[in-house]
Amino acid sequence: MHIEIATLFPEMCETVLGESIVGRARKAGKIEVSCRQIREYTQDKHRRVDDTPYGGGMGMVMQCEPIYNCYKAVCDDMGTKPHTIYMSPKGKVLTQQRAIELSQMDNILIVCGHYEGVDQRIIDKIVDEEISIGDYVLTGGELPALVLVDTVARMCPGVLSDKVCFTDESIYSGLLEYPQYTRPEVWEGEAVPPVLLSGHHKNIEKWRLEQSIALTKERRPDLLAKYSEKSDL
Repeated sequence: MHIEIATLFPEMCETVLGESIVGRARKAGKIEVSCRQIREYTQDKHRRVDDTPYGGGMGMVMQCEPIYNCYKAVCDDMGTKPHTIYMSPKGKVLTQQRAIELSQMDNILIVCGHYEGVDQRIIDKIVDEEISIGDYVLTGGELPALVLVDTVARMCPGVLSDKVCFTDESIYSGLLEYPQYTRPEVWEGEAVPPVLLSGHHKNIEKWRLEQSIALTKERRPDLLAKYSEKSDL
């Protein structure tokens, strides 16, 4: 998979993308993630990429041309039109299911807005979908883009050591994940649940499912309802 991020702050993105699982996967060639500085594609001698909004209002709006020139350069380099996503609080909220679907694509371009957003005409011309990571507003699209890359990249082949690393997690399975424990066996007077020390794998699996169901019922009954529809629960 090849993901490009069009942004005014590539250094900010690279700081995150160079670390942890995504960073190791990039170095190993399991996934390609690159950042494009939108300012490099402006024709303005001052490298300006924004202007005041028509109709008045506070803030600045990112212009079409620099983003479009960046988009065309990405298309040329990829040799195809990438699936183009604009990170926006107006978009559909990101779900695990959508992340799974995106992880199966070959080429993705993520456009990060800033200031008061981008000119609507560039959204209409190049964007395939708008995605939000929640019902709140951030300064720019960079943090949402990094969230999207992380959740998509970890499901690409070879990024994690085993597929079960993500299929057994919260949300992916349809339930919240069961509690996890590690050494020491007793800490501050609290012991690890005995079943986890039993070595009886069937009992451990049963306990974990019960814990997941109980947690989901308490914290995310909406998820439990969907899970119940797909299972015999």
